[in-house]
Amino acid sequence: MANPYAPATQRTMYFIGVTTAQSSIMKVFPRWSAALGLNAVLQGIDFVPNDRPERYREAVAFIKGDGNSLGALATTHKINLLAASRDLFDHLDPYAETLGEISSISKRGGRLIGHAKDPITAGYGLEAIVEDGYWAKSSASLLILGSGGSSLALTLYLHEKQRAHGDVPKRILVTARREAKLAEMRALHHRIGFAIPTDYLVAETPEKADAVVAQLPPGSMVINATGLGKDAPGSPLTDAVRFPDRAIAWEFNYRGNLIFLRQARDQTEATHMRVEDGWFYFIHGWTRVVAEVFDVDIPTKGPGFERLSQLALEATTKR
Repeated sequence: MANPYAPATQRTMYFIGVTTAQSSIMKVFPRWSAALGLNAVLQGIDFVPNDRPERYREAVAFIKGDGNSLGALATTHKINLLAASRDLFDHLDPYAETLGEISSISKRGGRLIGHAKDPITAGYGLEAIVEDGYWAKSSASLLILGSGGSSLALTLYLHEKQRAHGDVPKRILVTARREAKLAEMRALHHRIGFAIPTDYLVAETPEKADAVVAQLPPGSMVINATGLGKDAPGSPLTDAVRFPDRAIAWEFNYRGNLIFLRQARDQTEATHMRVEDGWFYFIHGWTRVVAEVFDVDIPTKGPGFERLSQLALEATTKR
């Protein structure tokens, strides 16, 4: 089969997704490129979900062989992308090996490198919301609604943090609509020796998820990691849900109808809770991969990070 990709005529990073032209990053990246002196462009590569393996392989082979193609960020296709092209990579980071997926492709000295950045970016997002020592000084739990890739990534970050004797929740609860999804997470946790006490709970309906939320101790964090509100309309909870006092609600998404976000905000006055969206998760997710692809230092906090966030806000008119 002929190579369908034209050689890049300038320094290029690729965004491997489904409908990449509609993503906010297409407006943001040119501003970041100018601010960071990258002299580069971002090009989308769209695949349908669960596309043919040879299509994924073509894309990776092209990036590996093209001099001006420096790397890529991948969403949606992370598992399939690696499965179709594992032998093309010269190195995979430990998270990529553990998860069997890649979200970042980069090059160093002619070597093609695959990274799974989600545990790192989920961790940065969490630390931007919860100050160090938060879990140690309370009985708060962490409830993750949904057991997909982003949920697993966050638990891997917390696993590494606990091993480094960092501050982690005393208990984690994870819900899914099907036992099979929970079984996948449970099996991986068992394989890596995950030691944070965790309840894997089937909640087939929003009403059952409401009941889990209602039993949480004060100060607990509730995360919507289901994709509902962005990838599909709706929320994992009903409008009748009752968050615990002083809870923290974290919506992983930052665009879409974000019903979970609205449900939480409706209770801020009554419960004194905090509500966060997925904006900084988005910024960290992209800046970590941009730093990897272009081999540049991008801060994770402070004025430099805030400047990039502000540029993104201006480009997307989010607020």
